[in-house]
Amino acid sequence: MKRIGMVASLALLASQVLAQANLPRKTMQLAETQATLLLQQTPLAAQRAAVPGKPPLVSPRSLSSKGELVVVPSRDWTSGFFPGYLWLLYQATGQAKWQAAAREYTVRIEPEKDNATSHDVGFKVYDCFGPGYRLTQDAHYRDVIIEAARTLTKRFSPQVGAIRSWDHHRELWGYPVIIDNMLNLELLFAATRLSGDSSFYKIAVAHANTTLKNHFRADYSSFHVIDYDSATGRVVKKTTHQGYADASAWARGQAWALYGYTMCYRETHNPAYLAQAEHVADFILHHPNLPKDLVPYWDFNDPAIPHAPRDASAGAIIASGLLELSTFSKQGAAYRRQASQLLDNLAKSYTARPGTNGGFLLLHSTGHKPAGGEIDAPIIYADYYFMEALLRRQALAAGQPLSLR
Repeated sequence: MKRIGMVASLALLASQVLAQANLPRKTMQLAETQATLLLQQTPLAAQRAAVPGKPPLVSPRSLSSKGELVVVPSRDWTSGFFPGYLWLLYQATGQAKWQAAAREYTVRIEPEKDNATSHDVGFKVYDCFGPGYRLTQDAHYRDVIIEAARTLTKRFSPQVGAIRSWDHHRELWGYPVIIDNMLNLELLFAATRLSGDSSFYKIAVAHANTTLKNHFRADYSSFHVIDYDSATGRVVKKTTHQGYADASAWARGQAWALYGYTMCYRETHNPAYLAQAEHVADFILHHPNLPKDLVPYWDFNDPAIPHAPRDASAGAIIASGLLELSTFSKQGAAYRRQASQLLDNLAKSYTARPGTNGGFLLLHSTGHKPAGGEIDAPIIYADYYFMEALLRRQALAAGQPLSLR
């Protein structure tokens, strides 16, 4: 165990030196300034919004339409991104204060390891306990990851061949599966590595295969929601919840597909997953409605384009996914170049001024436009994937492998 800890410490030290040498200094200084503000404001906002008898508010998500900091309970699907972001700041800087803050906010998410009412246990748990374990080799973090994965498997249906997404809106869907769910598979792959139990891996592969079969159109764009018959596994309908229309290409959904199948290829080496990731990347990058700065509109088919809102969060996810894809694909040089251009544009035109934006780093994300929520707003997962992408870029620039496990 001491040897593992020493190896982890040396690897972290090397990554920190690398990060400090290559990450844009201005962007990193801004990230630290903004994160410090969020750490100051989150407990105050949580105290103001607390409701007796309701779950505690533990993690910042966004700003309200009135500019007030929105803090959410651990059950919210975005709750793990802020502690995960703090772990990435620790990786980038090596400063103990960021590890301390990351640990403080990570432990607040631990109850979600047993929450089987949500498919988003991967987003919530793995995006903070995952980097936490990678950077510290804390055995308790490993145990939490495995237990959370076991919880997620309870939502898998052998008849459908996929993990059920939402439990709400039962009047609309019988067994909904959303493209976002591809990201939760990383938790399952990690659990097999950490435990040796192949059942997690098998469920992840089954879900990826079912999604590959049913979620995509001929042009490799993705539907948002596929509704299945829970008894037979038959597709009932293909629809959307957060996109412009059932037949449109919701930008963040395409980003999830790109990132998800790239990750699945990393974990399985199945060439079908690599081909799908490349197809989705090409759909995004060659779409006529993709702006010159590569930061997508919230939906590629919104008729209001070019006056539709952008989604910086989708841009950050796309950049991070493209950087990993560049390590596998024969088109890697082009993907890496476009990802770097996208990151530079986010840093130049989509970052907040110091001390503003509630402490969030990126501006101009879109959460749920059809519901009127988080439109042209900062959202914590945008910051998370932006920082992840910056760290991936600096590793590639130095000829180093990506720190993913």
